[in-house]
Amino acid sequence: MLHSIPCTLMRGGTSKGPYFHAADLPADPAERDRVLLAAMGSPHARQIDGIGGGDTLTSKVVILSPSARPDIDVEYLFAQVSIETSTVDTTPNCGNMLSGVGPFAIENGLVAAADPVTTLRILNLNTGKVVEALIQTPGGQVSYDGLTRIDGVPGSGAPIVLNFLDAAGAKTGRLFPTGRRIDVVDGVEVSCVDFSTPLVFVPAAALGKSGYEAKQVLDADRALKAKLESIRLQVALMAGLGDARDKVLPKIALVAPPQGRGVIASRYFTPWSCHSAYAVTGALCLAAAASTPGTVVHRLARPDAADPALVTIEQPAGTLDIRMTAAPSSTPEDPVYAGAGLVRTARRLFQGRVHVLLDEHGEAA
Repeated sequence: MLHSIPCTLMRGGTSKGPYFHAADLPADPAERDRVLLAAMGSPHARQIDGIGGGDTLTSKVVILSPSARPDIDVEYLFAQVSIETSTVDTTPNCGNMLSGVGPFAIENGLVAAADPVTTLRILNLNTGKVVEALIQTPGGQVSYDGLTRIDGVPGSGAPIVLNFLDAAGAKTGRLFPTGRRIDVVDGVEVSCVDFSTPLVFVPAAALGKSGYEAKQVLDADRALKAKLESIRLQVALMAGLGDARDKVLPKIALVAPPQGRGVIASRYFTPWSCHSAYAVTGALCLAAAASTPGTVVHRLARPDAADPALVTIEQPAGTLDIRMTAAPSSTPEDPVYAGAGLVRTARRLFQGRVHVLLDEHGEAA
């Protein structure tokens, strides 16, 4: 059976994938996931029979819907479509793909545009958290042109400001899911932090690494990846996230002192391969960990004395800036974060219909 479904392919930050209106997809999650797998061409290493890009960063899907809540403009569900298996994971969030939500919502009539900037409140259904997005809309039209550059993306574009509000405990309900700022796993001190997403931070030096290695070097190191996976699975149980063998959460990252002007250096895993840049949600979590005394990240961080709220992350593609906002109840030793913000860019690549072929059992034909 052939399904023809409207979609828009967009680059969001350093990721890329199709954006759908929820009304154009099956309401049943299992049926919806079968459609998404077929649309992306999964499972297949090259996703040759679909519109996926054969990489975790280009096998992502965004599903949008209007909201019944008066304080919310649009609701956003993120789905990570596996390349290797017939699975669709809606437990994580993706801040890069989030940067395309505002433009898509405006251009598809879900949100009315203002002039010259449209501010949206987006409910992330993966986490239940709210994100504020500021989209450039001169004359009431989305503009993708601008001078803003982000490392990991060629060229420049219009700035999209994302403010993640009350992001602590996004998946577990606690900033420190294990109840401690440092845990010892396999003889290594690590910190598990849940800010926008749960992430396990491991000092690179503890595993014999510098933390400045290229993605290709880390991906080729099977022994390192086995150590990281062992740590990740154990911390997942400690954090109440259950058996994470087939799940992408929690993510895991190596951390090291900065080499240049940054506050912290890091290599982020997705979780089974190194990210070519850095996930936005991961960067927000890293910034919170770097700003919080008692974590392994804070030990290695070199805060900017002139602007301590700005956390510049050194990552494989360059740098990424996160600005932390303290809540009124925050103290230096026990900080409370009202939010965190960063700037991304996005671009519409094409708009049309994706043709999905399913057999009589609802599987990809």
